[in-house]
Amino acid sequence: MERGTLRVSTDWRPAICVQGRPETLSSRSIRLKVDNLGPVVAGQHIDIRLTADDGYQAVRSYSLSATPRGGPGGTPLGNSEVEIAVEELPEGEVSPYLVEALAPGDPLEVRGPVGGWFVWHPTDSEPVQLIGGGSGVAPLVAILRARIASTSAVPMRLLYSVRAPDTVYFADELASYTTSPNITVDLAYTRVAPHGEARPPGRLTDRDIENFVQEPGSGIVYVCGPNSFVAAVTDLLLARGYDSAAIRTERFGGA
Repeated sequence: MERGTLRVSTDWRPAICVQGRPETLSSRSIRLKVDNLGPVVAGQHIDIRLTADDGYQAVRSYSLSATPRGGPGGTPLGNSEVEIAVEELPEGEVSPYLVEALAPGDPLEVRGPVGGWFVWHPTDSEPVQLIGGGSGVAPLVAILRARIASTSAVPMRLLYSVRAPDTVYFADELASYTTSPNITVDLAYTRVAPHGEARPPGRLTDRDIENFVQEPGSGIVYVCGPNSFVAAVTDLLLARGYDSAAIRTERFGGA
């Protein structure tokens, strides 16, 4: 696959749920085993299709939070296995089922992986800045996991904007990265901060970009989150002098 091209598998493949585990009160990590899964790169996403008894179908896209070679903590998953992180939306057609009902052994259909721009390869040599909002941290964690699973020593820094301590995805794992060489994790709370947190709650500002983001021109920046979050962060980066060519974005709406 050439860098910068879009890789799309148009074939729907059968998959089964291997396991699910809570991330927050309203979200869940789900491990899937996909038949004939092709090459997977950190940062890609898959489409999931559910079919009701009456034939009605619903399709949603979810970023991969783990790849076969880079699972939680950088440990490998099983062959043809990937993970996604799903936030339950009360009015959603797909996410309530995935979070509340999907059980190990249950079938579904998967298409992908998809994506050739918002990806990271272990051979990439530039420093990496990751900026995520809410569940948008999922593909960024996939990149961190791929980095840890590889022999790469590329510096990576994650700035994670999240509402409150109890809404942090992958909380224990992110905390463990403080001992990983050349990896830095900074959390910015928007509504409620832990006791003793120096930064007051609030959305990301130009000061946060100055304090927690690598200098312009020093590498690639990946930004993922809701549409408004990605737009606001991109504006902050551009205002601080970042080259638009060095900013890679992935945004999403409801599911």
